[in-house]
Amino acid sequence: MQDMSGSSTPYSKILNLTLTLTNYPILAQKIRIQMRNELFVRGVIAPDVFEDEAQRKAIISQQMEGLTNPQKQEPAEIWERRSDLVRDNLTDFYFAYNLPYHLFQEIVRKAVNENRVDQRPKEVLLTFNPELAPWAMLFSQAEKYTSYPPELFDKVKHHLQQIIVVLLKGFVSDQLAFLGIARKVINIYDLRQIKTRRIGRGKIGGKSAGMYLAYKILIQNTPDDPFNFRDYIDIPETYFIGSDVYYDFKIINDFEQFTGHKYLSREEIEERYPALQKAYAKSRLSNSITEKLHGFLEKIGTCPIIVRSSSLLEDNFGSSFAGKYDSVFLPNQGTIEENLTALTRGIIQIYASVMSPDALFYRQAQNLDDYDERMAILIQKVQGEQYGDYFMPYLAGVGFSKNPFIWNDKLRAEDGFLRIVCGLGTRAVDRVDKDYPRMVGLSHPQLRPIKGADIIKYSQRFIDVLDLKENVFKTIPFTEVLSSDFSGIQFLASVDEGSFVKPIYALGKAIPSEKLVLTFDNMLKNTDFVKLMKAILKKLAKYYKCPVDIEFAVQLIPAYPKPKLKIFLLQCRPQSSRGVTQKVEIPTNILPKNQIFTTDYLVPQGVVDDIKYIIYIDPLIYSQIPKNSVRMEIARIVGKLNQRLEGEPFILMGPGRWGSSNIDLGVKVTYADIYNTRMLIEIAMTRGGITPEVSHGTHFFQDLVESDIYPLSLYPDKPGIIFKRNFLTTTKNSLERLLPKYNNFTEYINVIDVPKTCGGKRLRVAMNEQANKALGYLYK
Repeated sequence: MQDMSGSSTPYSKILNLTLTLTNYPILAQKIRIQMRNELFVRGVIAPDVFEDEAQRKAIISQQMEGLTNPQKQEPAEIWERRSDLVRDNLTDFYFAYNLPYHLFQEIVRKAVNENRVDQRPKEVLLTFNPELAPWAMLFSQAEKYTSYPPELFDKVKHHLQQIIVVLLKGFVSDQLAFLGIARKVINIYDLRQIKTRRIGRGKIGGKSAGMYLAYKILIQNTPDDPFNFRDYIDIPETYFIGSDVYYDFKIINDFEQFTGHKYLSREEIEERYPALQKAYAKSRLSNSITEKLHGFLEKIGTCPIIVRSSSLLEDNFGSSFAGKYDSVFLPNQGTIEENLTALTRGIIQIYASVMSPDALFYRQAQNLDDYDERMAILIQKVQGEQYGDYFMPYLAGVGFSKNPFIWNDKLRAEDGFLRIVCGLGTRAVDRVDKDYPRMVGLSHPQLRPIKGADIIKYSQRFIDVLDLKENVFKTIPFTEVLSSDFSGIQFLASVDEGSFVKPIYALGKAIPSEKLVLTFDNMLKNTDFVKLMKAILKKLAKYYKCPVDIEFAVQLIPAYPKPKLKIFLLQCRPQSSRGVTQKVEIPTNILPKNQIFTTDYLVPQGVVDDIKYIIYIDPLIYSQIPKNSVRMEIARIVGKLNQRLEGEPFILMGPGRWGSSNIDLGVKVTYADIYNTRMLIEIAMTRGGITPEVSHGTHFFQDLVESDIYPLSLYPDKPGIIFKRNFLTTTKNSLERLLPKYNNFTEYINVIDVPKTCGGKRLRVAMNEQANKALGYLYK
């Protein structure tokens, strides 16, 4: 293609002049940037086509030099220089054969004049459109701007910010709420580092973006910071797989046919998912991506890693997707070929989870089902240390800048909340069996929701670790790792003295492992941990202009008189909330016959009104069911009722831990089975032996909050508590009417149509968080 205003440029003239400029690299760079801009603006070649050709020819030049495996044999900085040289040659070529020589002369003359100090313009203009320019040009121009002296930098800083926003949108995130914060704290060198650690060319996704943004916010020291956060904050060594790799994966495996599954009915989605999982299990990544992953594993060696989802929808303002997509821990202790197989299987497992019923139903509930999901991948070295055959962090957990529930009127919600465990943080974010993380209200960290002997009962007994010898993720009793000679044990554990627990005041005397209780008391009282976490959460919430939640791991560094701490940020996102909470008074004039239940344990704030249906599963009857197959079927029926009663106000009441992976402890439902309910009530009966674990701080809790589902725990055997079990078990059952196919389960599931069976009355549940009281009662 030629410009019709003049003849094409002799290539030798441009070549001679650009060779002359080799001694003036900044000037030459400026000239070529303007030359490329002219090529793009005049339609000689599109920016993406130009960049693709430059990349292709750079690879060919490697092969001509005898590099048989270019991705592994050439360092990143040499590759960048090679790519720059190829871009320059292509620029000269396309300009010479398509645009007039006088235009070239004009570009050179203008650049030379602007380069003279005595003729430096009062205003520096950005002479190309960053939205159309190749990324290499943007990096080059931005890095040039940062080298300007202060008086000139002030004239270009708005251009620099524009370039940074374009690059952020290009390969980090295009969410406007994110960009508004990120452009103020992420610089061009941060973006260069992200780019060099990325496989593929797509965006790195929400989880990656949120983690990196939080890190950059914290290390920007401000006068009101109580800590020099640079000394206390870090992120694990992190690598990214761009979202474009997911598209390529679907194409080479013919998986585009599954894209429309999100529009199927619930039954069809659930029915087809097992076959889809099998198809994904037989799939593969492209050869080029596999080669790059091989090179990555060679670089990092045999350190444990975690493969995490980082979809473009994750961790956004308003929809966290907490726990909807898989994460895969890899001990990474095999041969490099074995580790590569495990890594590719982990990536494919995450890709398959995009199509899981839980993820698809969550997207529907958040009105995101029309959005084309794009899955990026985050690969991190697992933060922790080796203890014998096991690898784990000293401590891990989740933190909320606004305490999501208040169990004592002394607690201040604005000071935040933690849920912490020893070992891998999976036990802090997931609902676990027969185990209890430590919950911490940061305004009063020693104030527990439990007292006395219950401190031992409701403590952590198991830890999640990576077994390096067996090369697997494993859950073990904490006594297999922790003992009185474990470094830092005094900050994790207390001693069981029978009727009370006693902190470990001094080391040296052996303490039987079975007497250790994970209380974290000294960690909360005698280190900077509480002050540090409170400061971290407050600063992040200030920049986000809303409450946030984070996931983190902690390294304890021995020092005197108190240990030093290093907090590794793993994730940050806006905190799910119910918006403005209403003032609630618990009525005192309700007739006893209309009072159905009360509770005084970890009560949230709000009112659930106009309840038409109660789905009740009796804890005592459930505990006596001999077959797990029956319990699994009960969970399936709950899911069917959730669908059948869509649009009707109903609540779920049942044994112990809703959503538990241990079917003995509660009904094994997922978000897909309960998202239409107004409340999820967990009932603990001493006779049934099932005790509900508080969900606050878990991914399960995130689901409830985002879907405006109230969690509530009932303890019927507690003195002073009202619990009308007879009403809940004997009132006429509507299960057969709603789901005739499951009429043989009426002895396990009682569906109460409240207006039909109670003379037109409905159920209301009033909950007062400050008073820590809730009342469920019939009204008309």
